[in-house]
Amino acid sequence: MANPSVETVSTGADKAKLGAAAVLLLAALGLFYGLGGQPMWVRVLTLLALLAGSVVIFFLSEPGRALIAYGQDAIRETRKVVWPTRKEAIQMTGIVFGFVILMALFLWLTDKSLEYVLYDLILGWKR
Repeated sequence: MANPSVETVSTGADKAKLGAAAVLLLAALGLFYGLGGQPMWVRVLTLLALLAGSVVIFFLSEPGRALIAYGQDAIRETRKVVWPTRKEAIQMTGIVFGFVILMALFLWLTDKSLEYVLYDLILGWKR
């Protein structure tokens, strides 16, 4: 069930910032292709400048700040993780590889057994 205490508040200023970021993004793409007669460095520089402006405006809005806070929380939580030692990681990887090999052998034996039973014994097709 959704948390009823969570509210999404979107002010007019945030909507304007997101709109401006979207307009700059579209302008960047439009100008990149619209300046087809200009040298490539001019087109790329224009694209990068407008994209940077769009990103800056986005991160100044409330959704942008929320995204930054989410990233910071994720980094903070990642630092709390107790990572396995090199020896433990190698042991776990070896166990996984061993299990995969055993499963492959089991499936191969099952396939060949069913093939023998169906084609040779039941249907009588000799190869």
